[in-house]
Amino acid sequence: NSLITDIPNAQLRLPKGGAFQQENPTQDIASVEVTNLDAKTLRVTVRGKTGVPTAEVSQSPQALILSVVAPTAPVPQPTPAPIAPPVTPAPTPEAQIPPPAAPAPEAMEEAPLELEVTAELEAEGYRAPNATSATRTDTPLRDIPRSIQVVPQQVLKDQRAIQLEEALRNVSGVTSGAAFGGAGGAGEEFIIRGFTDSSIFRDGFQGDAEGSAFSSLRETANIERIEVLKGPASVLYGNLEPGGIINLVTKKPLEEPFYSGELSIGSFSLYRPSIDLSGPLTPDKSLLYRLNAVYEHSGSFRTPSTVDVDRFFAAPVLAWKIGDNTDLRVELEYLNDDRPFDEGLVAIGTEVADIPISRRLGEPGDFREFEDIAPGYVLEHRFSEDWTLRNAFRAELSNTSTRRFVPVALDETTGELEREVRTTEGNRESYDLQTQLTGRFATGSIDHQVLFGVDVARVFQAEVIRRAPGDPINIFDPDYGAPIPALEETDNFNIKLDTLGIFLQDQIALADNVKLLVSGRFDIADQSSTDNLAETTTTQNDTAFSPVVGVVYQPIEPISLYASYSRSFAPNTSVGFDGSLLEPTRGTQYEAGIRAELTAALAATLAAYEITKTNIATTPNNSAFSIAVGEQRSRGIEFDISGEISPGWNIIASYSYTNAEITESEDYPVGNKVPNVPHNKASLWTTYEFQNGGLEGLGLGLGLFYVDARQGDLENSFELPSYMRTDAAIYYKQNNWRAAINFQNLFGIRYFETSELGRTTVIPGAPLTVVGSFTVEF
Repeated sequence: NSLITDIPNAQLRLPKGGAFQQENPTQDIASVEVTNLDAKTLRVTVRGKTGVPTAEVSQSPQALILSVVAPTAPVPQPTPAPIAPPVTPAPTPEAQIPPPAAPAPEAMEEAPLELEVTAELEAEGYRAPNATSATRTDTPLRDIPRSIQVVPQQVLKDQRAIQLEEALRNVSGVTSGAAFGGAGGAGEEFIIRGFTDSSIFRDGFQGDAEGSAFSSLRETANIERIEVLKGPASVLYGNLEPGGIINLVTKKPLEEPFYSGELSIGSFSLYRPSIDLSGPLTPDKSLLYRLNAVYEHSGSFRTPSTVDVDRFFAAPVLAWKIGDNTDLRVELEYLNDDRPFDEGLVAIGTEVADIPISRRLGEPGDFREFEDIAPGYVLEHRFSEDWTLRNAFRAELSNTSTRRFVPVALDETTGELEREVRTTEGNRESYDLQTQLTGRFATGSIDHQVLFGVDVARVFQAEVIRRAPGDPINIFDPDYGAPIPALEETDNFNIKLDTLGIFLQDQIALADNVKLLVSGRFDIADQSSTDNLAETTTTQNDTAFSPVVGVVYQPIEPISLYASYSRSFAPNTSVGFDGSLLEPTRGTQYEAGIRAELTAALAATLAAYEITKTNIATTPNNSAFSIAVGEQRSRGIEFDISGEISPGWNIIASYSYTNAEITESEDYPVGNKVPNVPHNKASLWTTYEFQNGGLEGLGLGLGLFYVDARQGDLENSFELPSYMRTDAAIYYKQNNWRAAINFQNLFGIRYFETSELGRTTVIPGAPLTVVGSFTVEF
């Protein structure tokens, strides 16, 4: 007498775990039970008293509704009724079941039992309705007066996005920046709304300085989704650049056993096996685990090279339900990354030199070794349904070593490239402690969700650089095998930064359709820079207040109009020519936009903004020091859309117009464009999976990525040309396995990702790249 309904791509998450069950919800229904069948499937079981109930499925913008009608005659066998809804929600305790009632039998058909399954954060597919990065709380995107885009896990899987750069192509206003040894993949850096930010967050914690000697390519194996918050975020995260933040949300332990293995093999000798394992360690599921691990070995399209990529990453996580209201999660990430160091190509005149993109201008043995370990924990206690205290800690310890031939100056007539041999040895330590209290209350008819927190952090880094003149190389007719000369120690310095931040945020519901966000943060930053060769130390103390004020108005249910004002603050760890630390930067943004839920599974955002940043540090070609160019301003318009157009047809697309330029400077002409920032950037990625018939399980994907021409340096002395890159994918999945082939740069166009430090460090894009993968899940 049971109706069994399986909802794929959904998961039940109750505060106390377990299943949801209610006895005798109506006169003719014996019980209703909601359980997790496996890691990705929800099972609803409705038991009738006299026979098998029947059901109809309908959908609202925020929920699936299962209308159950009790039968008039018994049926001997259970009847499975699988559902393939257009939205893949994560059901929560808000599942609404009416209290027991005893209507007349003849009225049952007119008043069926309704099970409402409410969608929440981790809906799978191409649309995520909620995010945490903008408010440090789980908030619907429609209620946030800021522009925030989410790249879900399904997009990462469909695009085979091994590197963040591939995933962030999908987001408007984000481009590649000046990565350390970028052509060799030693590091990565991104520009958001025209401003470079050298930090990438992981679960709300600021990571090592991306794009510098103290970073490496961030691993994606344990990433659940990527959130990109546009504009200043200092109000919640402290010292930051004004363009925005990239927050990687990691995979968490699951209550049900989940085992996945994947093997990727592709161009340039790529070999990449990975595992994702999770489940309970105790019968009562009070102790859970998750383990993501990956090994990668590959070559490069850049030749010649005697150094290959050799990379290992592991991320174990333990989650302990200490009691009904207290949870502890302990995490560790370990990365060992060895790879070639490669500065890329050079410019001649106003464009990139016309030489093969595969040609290295360093030496085949140039290398970079990097090791990083990051332990942490999250402790959470719920005093009640409305008040929660959270304490979290993360440390990150990294060591790096490099040896490379660095391009210094090019004789554009002869093609002779002057080079310098340089080694770098460094280590970096960062310690972050976050404590926050969240709560809900009402003042009359006005609802509040408040957040109060204190962040304490310390960053220490030490670096030793040795240099010597190296043999030159001709870019048109290279001859490799230059000797390594005796090196002289030219730089030996330590930098320490201590920060304290206190913040308060109030999300106010003035009415059902009017939301106000008011928040502020006070930061104290103490930093010191020690030159160990000169035996001098420079110290500096900075304080700043960073506010955010925003409002959301929803004239109709699917439309949100918003406007906001925000500021940023960032202490300068850069050292000027006189050895002193530069003054901190400040950023100010005005933004307005509209967010539309076009359907329950498809949403779009349109935003316009202006950001002004003062006292910006830049690094002249091959200098160990920095200068401040004064003021830069960025104005732009952005459009993003993502979700499911129809069953099986998904899309994530974007367009951005960005005008980023120097507005005040004593070193560069006012009006010069910020390097590596295109006026126009557009992306489209779409997949279609056949839902039935003989082709069921077959999927096709197509991607188009356009980047406009960009200036290559602050002098605007040369230009990187525009390009349109085409990607494609074909996959087939059946039961618990999936096979896929992904094509990047399908037509093998010649293009350039970015310029690292100007005319002598232009990073070319890879030619046609093919990656095949096979995944199995249990």
